Amino acid sequence: MLLHLCTWAEVEDRLKTTKAIILPIGSTEQHGPNGLIGTDAICAEVFARAVGEAADALVAPTIAVGMAQHHLGFAGSMTLRPSTLIAVVRDMVQSLARHGFERFFFINGHGGNVATVTAAFSEIYAEASLSPGGGNGYSPRCTLQNWYDMPAARQLSRELYGHQEGSHATPSEVSVTFHAYPEAIKQAVLSPELAPSGRFTDSADYRRRFPDGRIGSNPGLARAEHGKRILDAVVPELTSAYRHFAEGS
Repeated sequence: MLLHLCTWAEVEDRLKTTKAIILPIGSTEQHGPNGLIGTDAICAEVFARAVGEAADALVAPTIAVGMAQHHLGFAGSMTLRPSTLIAVVRDMVQSLARHGFERFFFINGHGGNVATVTAAFSEIYAEASLSPGGGNGYSPRCTLQNWYDMPAARQLSRELYGHQEGSHATPSEVSVTFHAYPEAIKQAVLSPELAPSGRFTDSADYRRRFPDGRIGSNPGLARAEHGKRILDAVVPELTSAYRHFAEGS
């Protein structure tokens, strides 16, 4: 059930049976010559909706812009400052907590979000701990699951792409977007086919080291049918993780 397609009365009724909600979070950033700029947000939303359907869970609107300052050397990329993203996550959680939600299951599609979102959770917990008169009352519980770190995702990426998976603009994530939006499949010449690997700092350093945007990957291997296999394999694992978290003490 998608939150933005519900009425307030439906949400109020849902809160009588569950206090948990799924929040997809991604990024709007370049993904190499054949990857969609919305890849990370698309993947997070696709997995979140599938888990919501499998677990009969409520799914919040996708946070589509993340912490991606290092991609700003490429046209179309957008970013939130870490402090801004922390505020966005905190405000979303606290808004929903005000209505009675207690457990917030974030499905993430962008590695650059991890440190900032984890810091946002710490801010939420600190605010509850430091609240005057807060005592030992209940505070929101938050968790972050990266779809690409699930065991099935790791296994399939090794099976399908081996060392050509890389770490950015990967064939796995591009395949998921090709499955979700077959009408938007892009073709491009990749030179070299396997991008270089390495580290970076700011956007200028990134563009200098990785001029076509890829890091260690060959997204030319991406296929829509691979995306379906990845989705079908990963959703049960994410659904199990969600249920465990939603029902936990």
